Amino acid sequence: MSIGTLPSTAYDDRPYTRGESVDRADVGALVQSAVDGDAAAWKALVEGLSPLVWSVVRAHRLSDADGHEVYQTVWFRFAQHLGRIREPEKAGSWLASTARNECLRTLRGLSRLTVTDDPQLLDRVSEEGAPEQSLLDAEEAAAQSERIRRLWQEFEKLGDRCRQLLRVLMASPPPSYQEVSAALGVAVGSIGPLRQRCLRRLRARLDARGTS
Repeated sequence: MSIGTLPSTAYDDRPYTRGESVDRADVGALVQSAVDGDAAAWKALVEGLSPLVWSVVRAHRLSDADGHEVYQTVWFRFAQHLGRIREPEKAGSWLASTARNECLRTLRGLSRLTVTDDPQLLDRVSEEGAPEQSLLDAEEAAAQSERIRRLWQEFEKLGDRCRQLLRVLMASPPPSYQEVSAALGVAVGSIGPLRQRCLRRLRARLDARGTS
């Protein structure tokens, strides 16, 4: 069973929105079909749940190479255990937990943490403007880019716990709280309040800097 071709920019170019959305109500049925050899069901699982796996990888700030290796390992292990997952409808939680464990294993194996350049997820202003693009549009694009740059600067000053949580929550489709819990080892009941505290801290930092 093939995992499929890994997108060359899956880790550093719009990592939260790669793949098609999969309805979590259908996950269990897709897993069962994949167990029976349905290649289309396997493809749907990979495309639909890859953003969740990538969000966990990003939350642990692995290098680009290590991140791709963890991604492949997680799906390889999923394929190995496909027929033995006791609750197929919770495959997303299984993947999130496995991704977290693989990330931690990789980090433990490093002599020191290798901090990769943070993918500027939103800091992507197109360079393909038409020659007749107005000065006003150019100035607005520059201002937006600057706002986003400041947002990421303040985001990086949050504590590790907040950064990890918010990165995972940015996955598309949004992960369930059970999946977030499995990915980060945070109690389900603590996720909502922690998210609100983290967002308030980020907003306070942006307000203090005068960034709207």
